[in-house]
Amino acid sequence: MAIVSRLVAKFSSYYADKPVLTMMITNAVLGGIADTVAQSLTAIRQRAVRKPGGVSKDDSVAIEIHELDEKNPLSAHELIPVSRHLPPPFDFERLTRFMAYGFIMAPVQFKWFEFLARAFPITKAAATAPAFKRVAMDQLIFAPVGLACFFTFMTVAEGGGKRAVLRKFQDVYLPAMKAMYIVWPAVQLINFRIMPLPLQLPMVSTVSIAWTAYLSLTNAADEA
Repeated sequence: MAIVSRLVAKFSSYYADKPVLTMMITNAVLGGIADTVAQSLTAIRQRAVRKPGGVSKDDSVAIEIHELDEKNPLSAHELIPVSRHLPPPFDFERLTRFMAYGFIMAPVQFKWFEFLARAFPITKAAATAPAFKRVAMDQLIFAPVGLACFFTFMTVAEGGGKRAVLRKFQDVYLPAMKAMYIVWPAVQLINFRIMPLPLQLPMVSTVSIAWTAYLSLTNAADEA
């Protein structure tokens, strides 16, 4: 807890001095962590399936990932694709893309949260209703646009053109939207209701470690 307290205090001091830049760096770092998690899960799965006899009972993590594959509603592709060609041990270009996306989107998210705070102020007399209004605005307007920006940015950064972007949307956008609406309304309600404005984007970015790992796997699965 002492470490967490020191990190929060350090973040608060940087935020007070340069809020937007602090958010951009924070988003980039957390995006990098998320993609590292996703690539690690992919590596575990690929190592397991290439063993003689495939996934064994001893590969508990790989078995859980395999079960996730079976439940994946995206398409016939597995969530973590099995390719005949081994990928590089670690894809640093992909990591850079995710960090760049987090860095670029941070100012937009920051301004959006400021707008929501002004439009629906939370006070002691009125807290729950404005929080629900913020969630509704965020999930109906910003979230679908943000998801579209994510897949567009990643596809273009990977060298894809208009057809590749359209294919990405056809294959994975709606399933990702469904997953988003399962996770984010509750997260954002807690975020807007409890967290002060300076910690709202870091809260989102922290939860986004798991969410961005999911998007990373989804984005990679569509490429397989």
